[in-house]
This record gives sequence, C-alpha cells and structure tokens, in this order.
Amino acid sequence: MARAPLFLALLCIAAFASADGTDARKMVGVYVLKKGDFSVKISNWGATIMSIVTPDSKGNLGDVVLGFDTLAEYVNDTSYFGPLTGRVAQRMARGRFVLDGKVYHTYINDGKNAIHGGHRGFSKVIWTVKEYVGGGDSPYITLYYRSFDGEQGFPGDLDVYATYQLSGPHELSIRTNATALNKATPVNFLQHVYWNLGGEGSGDILGHTLQLSASRYTPMDEELLPSSGRVDPVAGTSYDFRTPTPIGARIRKVKGGSVFGYDINYVIDRVGMRKVAAARDGASGRGLELWANQPAMQLYTGNFLNNTKGKGGKVYDQYGGFALETQAYPDAVNHPEFPSIIVRPGQVYKHDMLYKFSF
Repeated sequence: MARAPLFLALLCIAAFASADGTDARKMVGVYVLKKGDFSVKISNWGATIMSIVTPDSKGNLGDVVLGFDTLAEYVNDTSYFGPLTGRVAQRMARGRFVLDGKVYHTYINDGKNAIHGGHRGFSKVIWTVKEYVGGGDSPYITLYYRSFDGEQGFPGDLDVYATYQLSGPHELSIRTNATALNKATPVNFLQHVYWNLGGEGSGDILGHTLQLSASRYTPMDEELLPSSGRVDPVAGTSYDFRTPTPIGARIRKVKGGSVFGYDINYVIDRVGMRKVAAARDGASGRGLELWANQPAMQLYTGNFLNNTKGKGGKVYDQYGGFALETQAYPDAVNHPEFPSIIVRPGQVYKHDMLYKFSF
C-alpha cells in the first residue's frame, strides 16, 4: 500500500523547549484519514482531532466536531477542542500528590488545582509522526511523544504512542499506550472532543438523546473535584442516563462548578472493552456509539462555551457541544479508595477507544 505524503499542510513553529532545555524548531502538520464518505482530520499538535465528516440520514456530509480553521487557533486554544490530554488528565487537587513517600508538585493551571497535565500538557506539545497512511482499506496515523522526567512536575520519562485508525466504514479507533521508563508515575489520558451530531455550529445539543452504561457516579464539589471520595448510585438523580434521555431534560437541575450543566465523572459498568455511551441527534439522524476500556468517563456539556469563534466564523455558545471523556477516576492520585493510576517502570498503560457512527 502506497503511503501518502507525510505532511498535507505544514506550519513552522519556533522556540519550543526540548527535553534538554534547548530550543528546537519543529513542524506541525495536518493529516487526513479518508475512507469513502467518512474522513477524519488530525494534527500532531496535541494529537488533536480537528474534524470528523460523516453523512446524515439524507446523505448530506457534515462535520460533527467543534474546532477551528487554523492551526494557530489550536495553539492558542483554552477550551481543549479535540486534543489528547495528559500526562494526568482531568483535575488534580492542588496539583499535588505523594508517590512512594515523596511529595510531587505539578503545574497549577485551574484555580488552585492542576488540570489536563498542566499549562503545557500533552495537548500543548508537538508529537512525532511515526507512520501515516491516509487512504486505502484502513487509513491510520501513529503519533509519538517522549515526556521527560520533571515535565510539568511529573516524575520519570514516559514513552507515549497514539494510533488513530479508520477501522470500519464509519468507525474511528484510537489506541494509546504509555510505558514508564525509569520511575513510577501517574498516567491518565483522555480525548477531549466536543461533539454536535447535528453539525458543529448548528446550535445547542440539548435535544440530543444520550444513554450511558453507568449506574454510579462520583459526586463533585464546587472545584469539580471528587473531594468526598464517594461513589453514589445515579438512580433517582438528574445524573441518570441509563435509558436514552435528552441531554437538556434535567440540565437546569445540575451544576458543573459555577454554571448549570454536566461536568461529572461516571463509573462505567463492567470492565474491559465495552459500550460506554450512545448519543443521537433526531434532526440529522446521526448516531454515535463510544466503546472504551477505561473504568470511568467524564460527561461535559460545554457549559463554559461563550461566544467562542469556531470554524467558518460560526459561534459556539453554551451547550454548543458535549464531550464524552473516557478516563480513570479524577484525582485518583489523592484517593487511595479509587483504582490506582500509577504505572511503574516497564509497565504499560493502555487506553483504547472506538467511535461508531450511524445515520
């Protein structure tokens, strides 16, 4: 199978610090994976999903991912439109944890806490393109990043790979793995895509129906941290999506921090690779299933989007998209009652996701 040219579009970005402290000039590219009428656009800036184009029930193609037109806008993005976040995604209380008796302090970038790996986490670095096949039966791209000892305060060198592949006619699989090379370290990745199955910029997602394979959740405090460490049943609460329910049905009864909306972690039923969520937009007929192998998932309903300029001059407002972020439990490093996210030298962290689209 012939390989497509490595870079479809290039942007030269200077003066990024390398692991040894020197400045390095690196190239950022945009890569397209295409199979029939299904296409995905990815950048090695932050391992970011920039667009996913798929048909609706009438055969009309539309982009269902919120984002920007230019790479420069992704570099300056503060909403996390589409990147892979880490080394430890989600919030970490006070950016602090204790591992093997040693206290570590990571970069604080969310009030008093750390979020998504710090101000220069995996979503704000240039990944190396290891392999790229843009077309054919199973288009894919494999990205690599070496996270160095002390990066954003985390211990040890970490080798990270992420492969994005069109594994079926309208399916995108994402396989990530990370190997701790010389020190134990916490690891938790998530893919921060904002979905609007009606098409990005088409309005809010409150009418989308959502079903989650989750009978429990972790209550959050005002800082969106699971401070109590409790795991509660969703039954009888506004967090219950065990049957298909419009996202907006109870959204004014829940708060994600200071605003109304969902920003909550669910504990997924069962273990292994299984279906964790299904969503559908009645107007377009588009559906999405998410399969994953992680124990938990954050539901976020774009609560803080506010007059955000997106693709083609469209404006994204509150509830303009929703995110389904498979992950470990938030702040697990500070909660021994939660499943551990510590990866020791020679061990491999694996996080697999599969997105299945229908229409």
